[in-house]
Amino acid sequence: MRNFPAKKINSDEFASEIAGRIDEFEGYVNPHAVRIASFADALAKQFNLGSLDRRFLRQAALVHDIGEFAMNREYINSNRILSEEECFDMRRHTVIGEQEAAKRGLSRAVQLMVRWHHEWWNGFGYPDALRRKQIPLSAAILRVADTYSALTDNRPFRQSVSAKDARQYLTEWAGIEFNPQVVKAFLSLEGLE
Repeated sequence: MRNFPAKKINSDEFASEIAGRIDEFEGYVNPHAVRIASFADALAKQFNLGSLDRRFLRQAALVHDIGEFAMNREYINSNRILSEEECFDMRRHTVIGEQEAAKRGLSRAVQLMVRWHHEWWNGFGYPDALRRKQIPLSAAILRVADTYSALTDNRPFRQSVSAKDARQYLTEWAGIEFNPQVVKAFLSLEGLE
């Protein structure tokens, strides 16, 4: 596992500083975490979340894959389909991410969003198989923003899809993978890139 610097910095600084390192490790060409934070904040405004909730959501967006970074597995940015064992191992990144966020002094809200950003509306997500309203709105927002950003950016193992195709994916999986109200709000946002 990867170790982080021991010095204590404030949570906004840490989230911003680590986001670029995580994106680089995962093989994103564009600033993935920053895009997610922007999308998530726009959605948070749509749902009238308060300023502190929005701040925590932005931090969670920036560090959502800190568990992958801490795990430091070679397969994470490889150009191939993962084995069953690797997929099982990868699912640990949300819990490890929660632990890493706690170690760095990020709020409990941020820790839980990191833990739950792969929960599915139908209960087939991980790590806790939460479903529907058990999934906090902020985690559901993070899920949609992360998926859209991941789909529309090139990765080592696949090319990006168009914004139109990514929107279609969200629409088709609303009510299965994604909170349908969050998808509806996301699709209403102007100027998505």
